[in-house]
Amino acid sequence: MSALAAIAIIALVRLFVPEIYAVFAALPFIVIAVYVGWKQLSAPSAATIAKRLERVRAMSWDELANALDQAYGRQGYEVERLGTGAADFELVQGWKKTLVACKRWKATRTGIEPLRELDAERKKREAHEAVYVASGEVTEQARTFARERNIKLVQGAELAALVSANSGSEPREAKPRKFGL
Repeated sequence: MSALAAIAIIALVRLFVPEIYAVFAALPFIVIAVYVGWKQLSAPSAATIAKRLERVRAMSWDELANALDQAYGRQGYEVERLGTGAADFELVQGWKKTLVACKRWKATRTGIEPLRELDAERKKREAHEAVYVASGEVTEQARTFARERNIKLVQGAELAALVSANSGSEPREAKPRKFGL
């Protein structure tokens, strides 16, 4: 659409001013069109995403946990693996606390119950955000619940990109948690 807008602007404006000014007037739309085109060309294909998701589904729990630990660590979070409750990880970045649940990540279909458990755990731990990781389908009822409770769903291409960047890498060392004011 940006490319079409740029062409229309150039065609219209050059009727009244020299062509160089018409191109200059359309420049913002040209830049947007180039950026969007580059993003689309660099995005993985559906086949690539499907292969990555199959690799994710083939991972053991420890492999997935290590991959998520590394991925969130690279994003600047301090990651703590939780042993109990509805959440598997607690991510801390500055004052902001996020809970991540992926206990049923291999389920072919996820309903509302694990999201309810995650929401209750978020309230119990006073976390600011919650993330639910799923490699399968999430029901429409669960999606609605997630939207209402502001629970971010990580699945599909986003999950494949998050986890596949770690494939074959060594687990990172756990950093000690820093508490204080």
